[in-house]
Amino acid sequence: MSIASGLRGRHLTRRLVQLYAGLALYGISSALLVRGGLGLEPWGVLHQGLADLTGLSIGVVSIIVGAVVLLLWIPIRQKPGLGTVSNVFVIGLAMDGTLALVPEADRLPAGIALMVLGIVLNGMATGLYIAARFGPGPRDGLMTGLHRLTGRSIRLVRTAIEIAVVVTGFLLGGSFGVGTVLYALSIGPLAQFFLARFAVPGQDSGTFEQGSSTPEQVSGGNQDSPASPEQAILRP
Repeated sequence: MSIASGLRGRHLTRRLVQLYAGLALYGISSALLVRGGLGLEPWGVLHQGLADLTGLSIGVVSIIVGAVVLLLWIPIRQKPGLGTVSNVFVIGLAMDGTLALVPEADRLPAGIALMVLGIVLNGMATGLYIAARFGPGPRDGLMTGLHRLTGRSIRLVRTAIEIAVVVTGFLLGGSFGVGTVLYALSIGPLAQFFLARFAVPGQDSGTFEQGSSTPEQVSGGNQDSPASPEQAILRP
């Protein structure tokens, strides 16, 4: 799939709105987790650790890491879509913008509220941009590409990558906590719920972009051999 290949078909305007609204909301939700101070999503732990190390903003680090991961698609022969490239930039920019506006939680109840809101909005954001069908994000495509290349189960590949980024990020000073654990347990069901609600009407498996499946297919099938990046993202 080329970057421009998804720019056709029915409901294009809605899909574009969903894509960019979802990516912006993803950045906002990640920033809320930062401000909550109770733990970040796995890649967020790495981004925060690298931000502490380099002095760059966490949003800029997210963009750099996304670009580096996208380069890793070349040897594993993954093809990006519009959503893949947009993912690299929009999330980081939205994250830095939100961090500039939202102060840190000064009390535990405020931290808990930001954590819960961040996780729920992250699930909504994931459902929005996946349902837009413009290709997986760089990190999701890396997981499915390595799954295809190595023949290892997506569960094993995903777990190995996320453990590596969490440990590395934590050692660099990233925030690992109850929010990280709660995110890992809840993001699959939340994204599944919102994906079904944001599915574009009239699309079927013959009209989806590369690496896509229906919401029903996302929750079914072989647990170790997902047919799409969505299945990799939504599976706990």
